[in-house]
Amino acid sequence: MCKEAMKNRVYGAIGIKSIMSNWNADFTGRPKMTGNGDIFGSDKAFKYPIKKMWDNEGEKVLYIKSYKIDEKSTKDKKADKEGKEKLQPRELKERYDYIFSPEKVENDTPSKEVLKNLFSAIDVMNFGATFAEEKQNISITGAVQVGQGYNRYDGANIESQDILSPFRNSKKDDANASTLGTKIVVDEAHYFYPFTVNPENYNEYIGIVDGFSGYTQEAYMKFKKGCLIAATAYNTNSKIGCENEFALFIECKEDAKLYLPNLDQYITFSKVDGKGVIDLSGLDFIADFKDKIEKIGIYHNIHTTIVKSNFEANGLKCEVSDIFNNKLI
Repeated sequence: MCKEAMKNRVYGAIGIKSIMSNWNADFTGRPKMTGNGDIFGSDKAFKYPIKKMWDNEGEKVLYIKSYKIDEKSTKDKKADKEGKEKLQPRELKERYDYIFSPEKVENDTPSKEVLKNLFSAIDVMNFGATFAEEKQNISITGAVQVGQGYNRYDGANIESQDILSPFRNSKKDDANASTLGTKIVVDEAHYFYPFTVNPENYNEYIGIVDGFSGYTQEAYMKFKKGCLIAATAYNTNSKIGCENEFALFIECKEDAKLYLPNLDQYITFSKVDGKGVIDLSGLDFIADFKDKIEKIGIYHNIHTTIVKSNFEANGLKCEVSDIFNNKLI
């Protein structure tokens, strides 16, 4: 994997399919929705499976929940009784100390050292960080920026399922009966997330952090891998029907000054004869910037979707691949 500095911008969009599942729930358990009823997923929902994938692969990931058994005693006996030896999420400082051990952040730790450690975490290298611990006030605007993912399928319906628990709740009035729960899912939704990769966001740290040369090709390739498989790999009860089904990467030429809007708004999704049709014709205006674009990569689930685009017809270099095995179609 190449560790050289990356010097070209990338614009793109990622498609997530959700079948009888709940890709991103609000605090009531319902799929997140705007005030006018549009279903969407937050950037946090998009990033979490990617960070989980990295964590499972042994990468250093700072901003992810991890747990500890609290064995500390306190002066407050009541709090000590309630909290001691209980499973608790780590604080940010505790997570930092855990993954960068034996190094720890203290009051006298130089900011250069903290920055070097932060950039060694793959999630910080991609998504940036806000770190305000132990007299450190560090804010890193990530090279990778991800927008909100809107469902582009008009046929989406929200379904509610009653679930019977095998256990009773002795704290309820009807303590002799098993408890009931509710699982809320969307029967079918197709979320499209916009993203940008701007290596210039890290230029200000070059020369400040020892050995730091900026955003790397290695970090980009790891982000790209997450865009292709992370949602599919992340199988929880509510996410079991969620899969990566589409990805678009528009890679600019080195140092090209090309500034594009969020691309997801130009993508439409429909169903024809049981297959999803992802129409990219709204992106035909990209051909006006062909002199600034190195290549375009499209990945999709060839078994369930058809992608319509005019990139090659408009003189752009475009490669289309199976999202599962990266083989060219």
